[in-house]
Amino acid sequence: MKDLAYLNKFFYKYRWRLLPGIVFVVISNIFGVLPAQVIRIAFDLVNENISIFRLFNDFNRQEVINQVFGYSLMLFGTAVLVLALLRGIFLFFMRQTIILMSRHIEYDLKNEIYQHYQELSMSFYRRNNTGDLMNRVTEDVSRVRMYVGPAIMYAINTTVLFILIIMAMVNVNINLAIFSILPLPVLAFTIYRVHNIINQKSERIQRQLSGLSGFVQETFSGIRVIKAYGREDGIRKKFAVESEEYKKTSLDLVQVQALFYPSMLLLIGLSTIITVYVGGIEVMNGTITSGNIAEFIVYVSQLMFPVMSLGWVTSLIQRAAASQKRINEFLNTPSDIASPDSGKFNVKGHIEFRNVSFTYPDTGIKALDNVSFEVKPGEFLAIIGRTGSGKSTIANLLLRMYDVTSGVILIDGQPISRIDLRQYRSQVGFVPQEVFLFSDTIANNIAFGRSKTDQKEVEQAARDSAVFENIVNFDQGFETMIGERGVTLSGGQKQRISIARALIKKPALLILDDCLSAIDTKTEEEILNNLGKNMSEKTSIIIAHRVSTIKNADKIVVLEAGKIEEQGNHQQLMETKGIYMHLYEKQLLEEQEPEAK
Repeated sequence: MKDLAYLNKFFYKYRWRLLPGIVFVVISNIFGVLPAQVIRIAFDLVNENISIFRLFNDFNRQEVINQVFGYSLMLFGTAVLVLALLRGIFLFFMRQTIILMSRHIEYDLKNEIYQHYQELSMSFYRRNNTGDLMNRVTEDVSRVRMYVGPAIMYAINTTVLFILIIMAMVNVNINLAIFSILPLPVLAFTIYRVHNIINQKSERIQRQLSGLSGFVQETFSGIRVIKAYGREDGIRKKFAVESEEYKKTSLDLVQVQALFYPSMLLLIGLSTIITVYVGGIEVMNGTITSGNIAEFIVYVSQLMFPVMSLGWVTSLIQRAAASQKRINEFLNTPSDIASPDSGKFNVKGHIEFRNVSFTYPDTGIKALDNVSFEVKPGEFLAIIGRTGSGKSTIANLLLRMYDVTSGVILIDGQPISRIDLRQYRSQVGFVPQEVFLFSDTIANNIAFGRSKTDQKEVEQAARDSAVFENIVNFDQGFETMIGERGVTLSGGQKQRISIARALIKKPALLILDDCLSAIDTKTEEEILNNLGKNMSEKTSIIIAHRVSTIKNADKIVVLEAGKIEEQGNHQQLMETKGIYMHLYEKQLLEEQEPEAK
């Protein structure tokens, strides 16, 4: 129960729902036990009236006796109905308090998990797959809700009902009470053992379902690659194997359940037979009446539910504990990135890397080694280098997706680790190398960068990123729905919409991480000219592969294997005749070859 102790704060928060719920449980069970006593009185009345009827066999009073007898039975029947109605009313109140409480806790827990997910750093998401993250916020939370709602409700209900019935039974005849409940411990133990088996198999099913969900999600996300390589049959076979394992485990569970319920009914029937047999002996001995046997049969029937629910509740608690343990693992995972509450911070755009080194914590790959450079406010910095040289790592560190391994990054003279991240990132425009668009309209994707915007600003951002003409040519224009991850758009269109999303923020610092790779040189030149107008007197950092993209930059940093090999403007680097000149001449030849052909 130590894992479930995390939920105690929610019980305290919703105590004014839980406490009345417990009261309603007690009252409803009192009304649930009373009908058995009414039935006993009615049953004894039937016996007595049969005797009286025979006694007046030769008299004219039999009709009067019949009327009195009929009215009495109607009275007792009405009493049973009224008690059942009252119990139903309080059961309704019980569910309206405890079950509603569980829904509120489910809501709070999901929000807490989701909020914590957003606070965790990028390294956490590199270590965990999306399917598992989703499972913990959906399936695991649903299991926990079954504990804070039905499990607690039925546990209280079972305990109260069990105590009330045992007290009533012992009060009538302790000997019959002992024999009546004799099979119940065996039934409880059987239910407990079987539910343990069911729980283990359910856990296995849950793990396989999580794996199956992750496989399906990954397949749908990469459907374009699967189709391009013609791997549909291979993926289908892999899915069939995963599904077959899930099916086998599910069938094992069904077989256990199929044996469980007949066994349970057998033990319940045995308990009733013992009650009738021992009760008959007690009636012959004169210690109880035949009405008491009827009363005890009702009690035994009522005890079946508490005993059955005992195993079920235990199973719910075990499953909830396992799920809460999984949830706690993530909730107790601290973020690698701690954002201080340092108050308002206005970005001017003065950036300095001082002896920065960085190693990815999950892979151990050293991406940057003693990197130092400076960008003054309003300057245009370009970073170029071969694949894997550490260009995108600089962008990630500038956004503080990761903390540096050694060295320091200064933003306007302040170490980035001391700046409020929400304040800082709200003033930074970022276009990642891997463009991500939401399944929404084009207008909403562009406007995502700002909380409040209007259509004119959206259109202007689209013009600045040279995508306006493409958008207006769509049937629904800016209201065109983008498919998942932007599958309905070309690579160049996605990149330009992503650039528009960054520009609409009117950022103090703009970071473009190789986001012009799918754009032709003419469109690229138009975008760069627009950027020059929008980002005048503001700092811009562009990471690129093409020299043509960055040759007009104020400063160019050339990276090689995580180290800065060259720094300077285009003219200075060409005069150095180093890596930059080699890249420039190579790309120039590649551009001239198609023209020659």
